[in-house]
Amino acid sequence: MTRFSRIKRPTPLKDTVSERDLFRSRIFTALILVVVCFCILLARYAHLQIQQYDHFSTESNKNRIKLQAIPPTRGYIYDRNGILLADNHPIFTVMVNLDDMKDIQQTLTRLTPVLDLTKDDIDRFTARAKVTGAQLNPIALKIDLNESQIARFSERKQEFPKVSIQTKMTRFYPYGDLFAHVIGYVGRINEKEQATLDKNAYAGTDLIGKIGIEKYYEDLLHGIPGYQYIEANAHGEVIRQLGKTDAKRGDDLYLSIDYGLQKVAHDQLAGRRGAVVAMNPKTGEILAFVSNPSFDPNPFIAGIKSEAYSALRDDPEQPLFNRVLQGLYPPGSTIKPIEGLGGIHYGLIDWSSKIYDSGSFHLPGDSHQFRDDVKGGHGVVDLAKSVAASCDTFYYVLAYRLGIDRMHDWMTKFGFGNKTGIDLPGEKSGLYPSPEWKSDKRHSKWLPGETISLGIGQGYFLASPLQLAKATSIIANQGHIVTPHLLLTTKGQKPFVVPNKFEGMIDFKGTADDWINMREAMVGVIEHGTAARIGYGLRGYRIAGKTGTAQVVGIAQGKKYDASAISKRQHDHALFTAFAPADDPQISISIIVENGGFGASVAAPIARVMFDYYLIQRIKNPIKPEPLPVDSGLMSAGLPIHGVSAITITAAKAKPAPKIVNAQD
Repeated sequence: MTRFSRIKRPTPLKDTVSERDLFRSRIFTALILVVVCFCILLARYAHLQIQQYDHFSTESNKNRIKLQAIPPTRGYIYDRNGILLADNHPIFTVMVNLDDMKDIQQTLTRLTPVLDLTKDDIDRFTARAKVTGAQLNPIALKIDLNESQIARFSERKQEFPKVSIQTKMTRFYPYGDLFAHVIGYVGRINEKEQATLDKNAYAGTDLIGKIGIEKYYEDLLHGIPGYQYIEANAHGEVIRQLGKTDAKRGDDLYLSIDYGLQKVAHDQLAGRRGAVVAMNPKTGEILAFVSNPSFDPNPFIAGIKSEAYSALRDDPEQPLFNRVLQGLYPPGSTIKPIEGLGGIHYGLIDWSSKIYDSGSFHLPGDSHQFRDDVKGGHGVVDLAKSVAASCDTFYYVLAYRLGIDRMHDWMTKFGFGNKTGIDLPGEKSGLYPSPEWKSDKRHSKWLPGETISLGIGQGYFLASPLQLAKATSIIANQGHIVTPHLLLTTKGQKPFVVPNKFEGMIDFKGTADDWINMREAMVGVIEHGTAARIGYGLRGYRIAGKTGTAQVVGIAQGKKYDASAISKRQHDHALFTAFAPADDPQISISIIVENGGFGASVAAPIARVMFDYYLIQRIKNPIKPEPLPVDSGLMSAGLPIHGVSAITITAAKAKPAPKIVNAQD
C-alpha cells in the first residue's frame, strides 16, 4: 500500500441542504402547534366571554362590588326638661366577614387570646352566624374593644384577612342605676330575636332594646338602615365607596320623668328595698319611677359576663326586680278611702254613719277576733275619723256589710287586679280575689273571714305601687280615670302622637261633695291623723294622703306583733300614698318600703321631701346634673362627659312633732 492510500478523505464541514430541510420541518411543526394552541385558546376564550359571560360577570362583581348595610343611629332619650338620659357614643367593634370563610371555629380559636374572647362572645357570634349566614355580613364578634386588644390585633392583622375593626355607635347611660328600671337597656341581638326580626330593617344592627322604654318603643328608637356600594379586594377589605344611601336615625323620645324629682326619690330610698312612683293625676304623666336597689345598665350593652349576671340575678336584694311595675304587695290601709267611697256608692254608709270601736270585731256566731291596731279601740268613729285614724274596726264592719261580690266589683273599678296600661313591658296585673278566683285557683270555697281581711287590704289582695298611684289619682281627680304613661312627645323621622290617656269616669252613685269630703278626710291624715309628723311645718300647700302597714307574716290569735322577735325580712311593709296640693292636685305619690315597719314613720317622710321639692324647690332651684370632672376616665377614653353629681336633699332640722293619733299606720 502506498503512502498516499492511508490518508482519509476529509468530511464536509456543513450540509446546508439537510439543515435547511430540518429547520423548515421544525418551523412548520411549531407553526402548526402554535396555530392549534391559539385555536384552542381562542375557543376557550370565546366560551368564557360569550357563552359564560353572565355567570362570570356576576361572580366577578360579587367579589369586587358589595352592598353593605349602614346601621342607623339610635334615637336619644330625654327627660321632660331636655336632660339627656340615654346617649350614643362611638366604640371599636370586631367585625367578621363570613364570605368564603372555610373554618370559622379555627379563626375564633386563634382570635381568642388576641381579643380576650369569652365563651359568651363566641356563643353569641356562633348563634347569630347560624341564623344569618352571610346575609348580614359582616357580623359583630366583640363590642367595645380596649386599647390593648386593638394593639394586639393590629400586630397580627395579616393573619385574619376576613376580620376587621370598625367604629360603631352604641348606647351609653350617663346616670347608671338612676333610671335603669324605667329606661331599661339595649343588648346584643340573640338567636331568638334574630329569627323573628325584619332582616332588612335590622341589617347591620347589633343591638336591640331588651327591657323598659328601650324595648317598648324599639320601633321609634331604632331608625331605618342605609346602604353603601363598596369595592373590596379578595380579602374583603374596602378599597373605595361607589355609592351610598344614608341611614335615618331613630326618633328622639322625651319622657315625662323629671330628673330632679327622680334624684330626690332615689336618694330618699337609698339603702332600703322599695319603690317610689309619682305621677300627675290629671294627665297620667309619670314624674318619678324608682325601684331600689337598682343596677348599672351599661355592662349589658356589650354583653355582660355570665358571672356578673349571675351575681345580679342571685342577689337576695333583687336589684334586677322592677318593684314599681312587678312588685305585688298587700296594700294595707292605703285602700281604706276607696273602700269608704264604696260604702257610699252602695248606700250602706254616709258621712254621718258611726260605729263604736271597742278594739275588735267578730263575725256573728264566730269567736275569732279581728283586732284593731289600737288596743281598746277608737271609741265612736265616723267615716272621716276612720280614714284619719286608720280605724281597722270600721272597715271590718264595712267589709262585712258590703260582701265580697260588691267589694270586688267596686275595687276593680279603680284598677286593682288589672294592668294600668303604662307604656312599659312586663307589667303585672296584681290580684283582687273573688270566690270564683279562689275556686279556680285554690279549689276551695270562699270564707267569710277572708272578706273581712280584704277590708283592710290584707289577705289575697295584691297590688303594685303603680296600681296604687293610679287608684289614688282617681280620688284626686274626683273619679276621672287616666292611664299612667312615660312618653310625652317624639322628634324625628316617624311622627308619633301620644294616644289619649283618659279612660273615662268612675260609675259613682254618690255626689261631687263625697269626693271632696274624702279628700278632706285624707288631709286629716296629715293634719291630725296617722301621718301628722310630716304635716308639721307644712307651708303653702296641703297634702291629702293615707298611710298603710302591710303584714308579711300572720300573727296568731291573741298574739301581738313584735318586730324584735322576728327576722328583718318578716317585718311589715311600710306604705304611703298621697296627692298635693289637695285643692288642686299636681302630683300623686305612692311609696312602699319593704320590711320598713310603719308607713307613717318610714314611707310618709319620703313623700314629704318629694312634695317639697316638686312644689317649691323645683320652681325656684331645680336639681340639674353636673358634668363629670374633666380628668374623668370617660373623658380620657373619648366618651361623652354627661354625668351625675352627688346631689343630696338635706331635710330641715327635725322639730318636735305634735301628738299623733294612731301612728301605727
